[in-house]
Amino acid sequence: MPLTADDVDRFEASRPRLGALAYRLLGSAAEAEDAVQETFLRWQAADVDRVEVPEAWLTKVLTNLCLNQLTSARARRETYVGQWLPEPLLAGDSMLGPADTAEQRESVSYAVLTLMERLSPNERAVYVLREAFDYPHREIAEILDITEAASQQIFHRAKKHVADGKARTEVDEAVARRIVAEFLAAATSGRTEPLVRLLTEDAVAIGDGGGKVPARAKAFEGAVAVAKFLWGLLKPGPAKRALVGGPAEVYAWTANGGPAVVAVVDGRVVGVMCLEITAEGIAAFRTQANPDKLERATVLWAAADHGEPLFNAF
Repeated sequence: MPLTADDVDRFEASRPRLGALAYRLLGSAAEAEDAVQETFLRWQAADVDRVEVPEAWLTKVLTNLCLNQLTSARARRETYVGQWLPEPLLAGDSMLGPADTAEQRESVSYAVLTLMERLSPNERAVYVLREAFDYPHREIAEILDITEAASQQIFHRAKKHVADGKARTEVDEAVARRIVAEFLAAATSGRTEPLVRLLTEDAVAIGDGGGKVPARAKAFEGAVAVAKFLWGLLKPGPAKRALVGGPAEVYAWTANGGPAVVAVVDGRVVGVMCLEITAEGIAAFRTQANPDKLERATVLWAAADHGEPLFNAF
């Protein structure tokens, strides 16, 4: 039976929540959109008149689609060229989802999305449903076809794994952009010492080029090594301009709720560097340069009031 207008409206009302949930589960906006669309197709094929709680039904279908995707993604990432990092979402992206609580904001931070790659698909699902969307364990158990006790155990285990990683210091958007501006000023000063002072002793820097843009697979580790790498990265040069297609404009911005550097060439986002901030300083730089993972950022950037760049690089 074809969906009625009310049935379609019911799904569309859930679409933003489903998209935010799928993104947290998959770490990819493109894959999240595919999962949401497949959920709609399942909704279209279902006998919706017999669905007692549409929100719960849609959440269960989407979550299980994402679990299947996560299982196959693990196999694909074994052959991925270089380091795999999540797709960053720039400020204002609707897929960032709920941000009313510290837990919700933390669940979509770039640092936590990266840490969640360590979790099993079930651990990730329980963690996201509980931490980001505040589902009770009883409902999580129904979604995943496990017991309530198992849901609680999986959540505590997943939360411990995530907590074992470095926790960032939460900052608002204005402070985040100020931190980025200070970092860029130090990184382009021509000396590594001012930059080293902004970093933690065990700072790391890593990038994802997806085999399409040069990126070192092994992380740079330690404040001095990271500072030298960043200074070299931001130093202009003809080879870099040729690589990205021209001189890049560099902006202080936010991505996934945290400080970020955005590099843009002719309106195209060519790199998003997410900074992880702790009380001791900047602990990590994770740069997404794979063009496949920057298409959504480019679309959002074109519609954003981003003002003038801090400087031109490359």
